[in-house]
Amino acid sequence: MTTAQPTAPTAQKAPKRVPGEAGMWFFVLFETLIFTSYFGVYLYYRAQHEAAYLQAQSHLDLWLGVLGTIALLTSSWSVARCVQTARAGRYQTALRDAALTAGFGVVFLGLKIAEWARQIHAGNTFTSNDFFQYYFFLTAIHCIHLLIGFVVLGVLVHQLSSPRRRSQEVIETCATYWHTVDFLWVLIFALLYVVR
Repeated sequence: MTTAQPTAPTAQKAPKRVPGEAGMWFFVLFETLIFTSYFGVYLYYRAQHEAAYLQAQSHLDLWLGVLGTIALLTSSWSVARCVQTARAGRYQTALRDAALTAGFGVVFLGLKIAEWARQIHAGNTFTSNDFFQYYFFLTAIHCIHLLIGFVVLGVLVHQLSSPRRRSQEVIETCATYWHTVDFLWVLIFALLYVVR
């Protein structure tokens, strides 16, 4: 008579999940659809008046756009590090990463304000032509999202600063919002500065 050998417990894998709260991902999808409609309208009118758009586009400071894009992409890296270090329980490092993220966001905002000032000083305003109407509209809407992002980073810091409040899901949700702001800027940068 053989006795049954006890089987070794199988290691259970944690179920895979999307980081952050589901509601934030619905927001991301909604925002992406809204901005896609803006981009579609912009591209339609650009195709109708390509020469005028190209002439107006030549007034943009590509180097300022590139610097701003680098600043925001670096902020995406630092907020991703913040999530990773928080997940590892290194909350002081996560707080530093959150501060670094906000710092890169401030750099981007400063560059954008400087660029707006240069354009306005050169006589390129919201009412100058169709291209600058789209330029100021899209960049202003993006900067409003960025300002909201600073509030979101404040929530993230609030979460990290006390053991009683720490929620990895909230931290990931805040980081998802910030990544969305960065993603939308990359699309705006491509459309306004790069596409010829």
